[in-house]
Amino acid sequence: MHLYDTDGKSYLDAYNNVPSVGHSHPAVVAAISQQAATLNTHTRYPAAPILDYAERLLATHSIGLENMMFTCTGSEAIDLALRIVKFNTGKAGIVVTANAYHGVTAACAGISPSLGTNSPLDPGVRVVSFPDPPIGDSRQETETFVASVSEAISDLERSGHGFAGFVADSVFSSDGLRPDPVGLLSAVSKLVRASGGLYVADEVQAGFGRTGDSMWGYERHGFEPDVAVMGKPMGNGMPIAGIAVRADLLRKFGPDIRYFNTFGGNSVCVAAASAVLDVLEDEDLKDNSRMVGRYLRDGLREQSKGFPFLGDVRGVGLFVAVDVVDPIDGRTADPARASRIVNGLMSRRILIGASGLAANTLKIRPPLPFSRENADQFINEFTDLCQALS
Repeated sequence: MHLYDTDGKSYLDAYNNVPSVGHSHPAVVAAISQQAATLNTHTRYPAAPILDYAERLLATHSIGLENMMFTCTGSEAIDLALRIVKFNTGKAGIVVTANAYHGVTAACAGISPSLGTNSPLDPGVRVVSFPDPPIGDSRQETETFVASVSEAISDLERSGHGFAGFVADSVFSSDGLRPDPVGLLSAVSKLVRASGGLYVADEVQAGFGRTGDSMWGYERHGFEPDVAVMGKPMGNGMPIAGIAVRADLLRKFGPDIRYFNTFGGNSVCVAAASAVLDVLEDEDLKDNSRMVGRYLRDGLREQSKGFPFLGDVRGVGLFVAVDVVDPIDGRTADPARASRIVNGLMSRRILIGASGLAANTLKIRPPLPFSRENADQFINEFTDLCQALS
């Protein structure tokens, strides 16, 4: 759970979702070392491990997702998903959320408004927003959001781009973490399908047991996407990513559109990814995420009552958000104070980040072995810092 600086001082890592099963987990290290000493080649020479891993990973997804395609990064995986969506629909328009981040290739940057105004969106992209701060009424929030998606789809059709698909991070992490209301994405998926589009679930942030409720973020909402994208946590820091996709979407795409990835799914990265699945199961890390995440949120909610500049505390599993707001009105975003909290915790050797449209949402997203003892340390230091900033 720790990183170390050049002087050997330890820092509690409460931010890093990439080493999902913990930094330098011995099982992952051993798998990488053994495979590197045996064979490291690419998917032009398929071997048993990649086939076994693909079948094992697909078994964790909804029954409708029947094929795997491997890449090196989440950006490549989103890029590939966009190609499949646009090819199958024959249209170009994509709907995303207002502060979405989906990657750094040209295609991914074109659907990632969080990159800022100097990184323009593609002409065929429309954005939708959440009520901010949350309304607190699940039905109203769902209806409001679905109506926004419907309006965006209509605008794409009117403008001539047509509607190809909806792409969403299943916990909306860069939008300030909006995992609720549960069922929201199911309602969106019904609209997407009824409008002739395809649904792409970006599981880079939400996947691999992060939410504690389920293996994949979309499962919490009770629906099956057309494409599910996986990335960072997949190999515990090794460069492996990919998509699970409905077989019918590949029947024509496969023979008509040439796709290969020299390093995607290479033997060593597959060994790391397979070891990650082993550790998730052997150490019950999904359940740990659920239980410790709830413990952490409960502790932060209790402590936040004493600090008027702390707003909504929300999250799911080991993904927690705390809004930092103006202490007078309790609503207006206060990104400057949020930055002071992030840096103040770093000076106390605890690492977190910030996100959201106004950069005022504290993002707490540790590796999945995060323990109650780690949570207690975090809560105690966080409380002391907030008292110092009051």
